[in-house]
Amino acid sequence: MEEALITFSQYIALFVEAVAIVIVAFGSAEAVVNVLRVMLVRASAGEKRGVCLRYPRWLVAGLTFQLAGDIVRTTIAPTWNDIGMVGAIAVIRTFLTYFLDRDMEKTRAIERDGRSGVAA
Repeated sequence: MEEALITFSQYIALFVEAVAIVIVAFGSAEAVVNVLRVMLVRASAGEKRGVCLRYPRWLVAGLTFQLAGDIVRTTIAPTWNDIGMVGAIAVIRTFLTYFLDRDMEKTRAIERDGRSGVAA
């Protein structure tokens, strides 16, 4: 029974990690297309900021799935190395999310000020 649980958790972790790879790959492809579009077409400052803020969202989503995969993988007999890796990913994800949220709030404030006619 324990052997079946270990095998099942390994497949689940592999699937979740594959989802993380797909998310990062898709987000990276979208970022490249959007950066090229912004470079080739006259884009507003808001559109440029949007491109810069959209990509980290994909990275945070990918890191979230990576963290989930690592948590599943380490539920059965984790080593200190495994625990350290999960902790490092959790810290990176937390900092990315914090700074992304802060940048998005600044962008929203700039857009609000621009719509209300207040100079930034």
